[in-house]
Amino acid sequence: MAVHSLIPFLLSLSSLLPTISSSSSTASPVIGINYGQVANNLPSPAEVLPLVRSVGAGRLKLYDTDPTVLRAFAGTNIEFVVGLPDQLVPKIRDPAAALSWVKTNLQPHIPRTKITAVTIGNEILSGNNTLLIQSLIPAIQSIHSALVSLNLDRQVAVTTAHSLTILSTSYPPSAGAFRRDLLPYIFPLINFLNKTGSPFLINAYPFFAYKADPKRVSLDYVLFEPTAGVVDSGTGLRYRNMLHAQVDAVVTAIAAAGGGKTVEVRVSETGWPSAGDEDEIGATMENARRYNGNLMKMVAEGKGTPMQPRSPLQVYVFALFNENMKPGPASERHYGLFKPDGTLAYDIGVSAPTVNSTTSGGDDGIGRGDENSPLFGFTSPGSYYTVYSAVEESKWPWLSGAIAVAGLILQLV
Repeated sequence: MAVHSLIPFLLSLSSLLPTISSSSSTASPVIGINYGQVANNLPSPAEVLPLVRSVGAGRLKLYDTDPTVLRAFAGTNIEFVVGLPDQLVPKIRDPAAALSWVKTNLQPHIPRTKITAVTIGNEILSGNNTLLIQSLIPAIQSIHSALVSLNLDRQVAVTTAHSLTILSTSYPPSAGAFRRDLLPYIFPLINFLNKTGSPFLINAYPFFAYKADPKRVSLDYVLFEPTAGVVDSGTGLRYRNMLHAQVDAVVTAIAAAGGGKTVEVRVSETGWPSAGDEDEIGATMENARRYNGNLMKMVAEGKGTPMQPRSPLQVYVFALFNENMKPGPASERHYGLFKPDGTLAYDIGVSAPTVNSTTSGGDDGIGRGDENSPLFGFTSPGSYYTVYSAVEESKWPWLSGAIAVAGLILQLV
């Protein structure tokens, strides 16, 4: 799909981005991008800004609070979601430690850098680290209390991102439900998000459903191409792409857990690799171009899901760059819109500005908050770099992932 006609519209939006407070439940239709740094050859943050603007992005998501990035984007209209890495979560349960972390990592950058949210860990509830799981809600509450004490809580939301393996049922979307073993953590989380107006974040990758069974999962359906779609027998709603079905399954699960329809669901990660190993079916430049191009168009048009058509879906594409230090399958190193030299990884209809250097000047890619890839993984910044290594380490959580995969595949059987 050609996206040339889309880009001028996206670029015009980038100059009109509003500041969104943590209490805002309505997202403006501007694409976000995950800015991962598990690489040793990336441009400096100052050189990244024109690249971000060239694709019309108005939001960036980090997996840490890298001060060089936050300083480089000070005074711009780019909104940031920043991350507290998994390994810090148990320590941050302590209110004093949480206050110290906020004063050190957030407060110095506000308001010049528009930090609108902080994520506490990544995909913790779908992992198998009991200490992390038990520390998550107390850490979220401690960070929020620290923000309140500094009068920053209306500017910065506190939340955490999840993989879809937190669901026991994902199909049809109207039957979406959380895993029963996670309900003791889901209930207080939903209550917190309701009270503070913070969003529920999910990492959703239709690529993995297609890769799992390309003969039965329609490529057009996962790439947002025209299709008859699938009708949810419970609601009569028609789903014309898999991402919307995944989101609405989470919406249903939240409502069933007492969240009603007041908690906004945002897609904190989604993307498609432009290359992969021989057995990674579908990982091609053409499919990546179609997936991300159609996704960007959908977001720019302000479209919501069938269950919430009047609420524009906020989405963060994974990822800004191909990251050469991510282990695992080749696809892990090919999710980027850009190559490390600042050129486009594939044609999405824009001209990327030239960067002066391909070195970030000190970032070795290690411990820089591993942005985690894809659906059905049990990744966390403190433990894994990839979904591949996570699955290798995990023994029990794979079952819920298999159930979720099966549910997604059934959409097109």
